[in-house]
Amino acid sequence: MRRFNLALLTAVALASGLTAVPAQAHTGRPPGLKNCTAAGCHFDVPPGTYDVKVLLGGDAESHTAISGETRRSLLPETAVAAGERASRSFTVNVRTPEGEPTGPDGTPGLDLALGGSAPALAGIKVTPARHTRQIFLVGDSTVCDQPGDPYSGWGQQLPQYLRKGVSVANYADSGESTVTYLAEPRLWATVQPLIRPGDLVLVQLAHNDKTTDEVTYRANLETLVAGVREKGGNPVLVTPIVRRWFNSDGTLNNGTALLVNGLGVDHPAVIRSVAAAEDVPLIDLTAKTKTLVESLGVEGSKAIYLYNEKRDNTHTSVHGATVYAGLVRDELVAQGLAPAGLVRVG
Repeated sequence: MRRFNLALLTAVALASGLTAVPAQAHTGRPPGLKNCTAAGCHFDVPPGTYDVKVLLGGDAESHTAISGETRRSLLPETAVAAGERASRSFTVNVRTPEGEPTGPDGTPGLDLALGGSAPALAGIKVTPARHTRQIFLVGDSTVCDQPGDPYSGWGQQLPQYLRKGVSVANYADSGESTVTYLAEPRLWATVQPLIRPGDLVLVQLAHNDKTTDEVTYRANLETLVAGVREKGGNPVLVTPIVRRWFNSDGTLNNGTALLVNGLGVDHPAVIRSVAAAEDVPLIDLTAKTKTLVESLGVEGSKAIYLYNEKRDNTHTSVHGATVYAGLVRDELVAQGLAPAGLVRVG
């Protein structure tokens, strides 16, 4: 295989202040520069927000995807013709813990993994981000950065739909309700001080509010909305994804599927009511996922969830989380909530 122009790569390295890497064919040949291997790259940077610019392509046709930190999808699979190069950029949030806020710290610095059917990386530049917008996520296990296969939260897949200039700070955490999210110091007490004017804060909490009464649930949502606004952020309430729990007629019109708890609290209905009363944008993910799952049917919807792997009708597969993240992306665009020009729509 032809060697890449090392002069060009050196120029990229000097421009980045960190490093650049030679093209990596899918032969698995180790690279010549220090920050990358055939599988990915590591940069010793402190917590913060970073812009990443990659140059993709090689001698042969390539198909490259990039994930980072705790299995976050940062760049969708991108095809580049043989002998060509394509430049792509994204912004990534580096934090400790790098995944779920109550989980392990993870690896210090920024870790990127190369994926796709035929990855080829010709160069990379990582720089501290300037003038970025953040989308904070407050949620549960259906949203969070899940640490291991086959699980994935939709918030874990959302970054691939965003361009350079906006990043996802996913502070969703497994097992959390509105009650526990507000009470745990590593959650809301940590997130709220980080919110800057103009940041979006998407809130989806319901799956674990199984014993929360309606008055408390409503008050907790109102507390989160007020806390976001106190910092100049823009709250967005998100109704929960449905559970894959079919009736005999192929519909999801039951309390289990539609998140009505044992006390009779209809979580999506309360969220819609609070959004209207507080004049907060609403992403009705319950309605959208219900429509999608019903259209796929009993068999087709198994791939969205982890039914085949775990007999799990609540948590999503990587495929399902990606589809659901796409629904969130569509609503951000449709409602004008996302920064103009910073969302991938194709």
